[in-house]
Order: sequence, then C-alpha cells, then structure tokens
Amino acid sequence: MRKKDMPADSAGQSSGNDRQKPVTSDNSHYLRILNSIRRIIRAVDVDSRKLASVHKVTGPQLMCLVVILEKGSITAIDIAKRVHFSPSTLVGVLDRLEAKGLIRRERNAEDRREVSIIATEAGRTLISRTPFPLQHSLGHALSQLSEREREELAGWMERLVDLLGEGGLSAGSMLEIGPLRKRQG
Repeated sequence: MRKKDMPADSAGQSSGNDRQKPVTSDNSHYLRILNSIRRIIRAVDVDSRKLASVHKVTGPQLMCLVVILEKGSITAIDIAKRVHFSPSTLVGVLDRLEAKGLIRRERNAEDRREVSIIATEAGRTLISRTPFPLQHSLGHALSQLSEREREELAGWMERLVDLLGEGGLSAGSMLEIGPLRKRQG
C-alpha cells in the first residue's frame, strides 16, 4: 500500500497497522461490510451442508468435479489453479472424490510423473442431477440487479479480494465446512 493511501494515526503519521484501529461510528462501514461477508459465508455454509446431506458431495468436491468435467482430462495442478485451492486442500478433495467413485487418476504412459484426473460415469451422472452451490439463490438475487450493477458488484468484489491479499489462503479453505483444525472436503 502506498504511504499516501494509508490512514494517519492521531499524530498524523501512517500507522501501517490498520487492523488494530478501533471500530467507531466514523468507520461503521467496516462493520456493515464484515457483517455482509459473514452472512454470505453463512449462506454458503448452509447450502454446502444441504448439498452434502442430499447429494453426498460437498461444495468443494462439486466445484472440482465441474472443472474436471469441463476439461475432460486435467492435472491436479490445473484444477487447483482453476478453483483457487491449495495443493494440500485439493489432494484431500480428490481423494474423497476417488473414494466415492466419481473420478479416477491415470498416469501418463510417456511421463509417469504426470497424473490426469478424469470423471467417471458416476461423476458425470452426479453433476447432471446436482445443483451448483448457491445456484438458485445467487442466480435469483443477481437477476434482480441490472447488468451494470452485476458488473460493478463483480468488480468491487474482485477489488476487495485484491486489497485484502490472499495471504496464502485458498478459496477451498473458505468454502469448506466444519472446524478449522480438521476439514472434510
């Protein structure tokens, strides 16, 4: 962050530690934004739990399966890049998809280090009958906005993510449900 963009402390100097700034009526927008983000996370959590209960697949598993089906054959590294999961998160998700018989791993005959991930018939069937997480509620909500509003919202959300910086967090860790110490994807 450039120095001129940083808030000044009481002495007029940049503190560089904005996270410890107390919440006051002057910055109540922080609370509004944080509350909105928490409500979105809650909606994803509720939807993911429903998905797991009804279709026996989690949101992260479904996201990976959709990418695998789109590509036909794809490496784990490419899946991780497409869904913004860390490699360690992705390995667990792929292991569970494989255990459920929804994907299979195939080694490249010419380069045995390369492993392709391919959806099985059961995986294709599951995708054809399973709604994508928040598909209906998010689609309905966004349809109430104009095209311009949707574009602005997407831009502002992307900007906020950029400003926050990822700090090594993957989208997978945010979309998984359960306790922080042990996740099931």
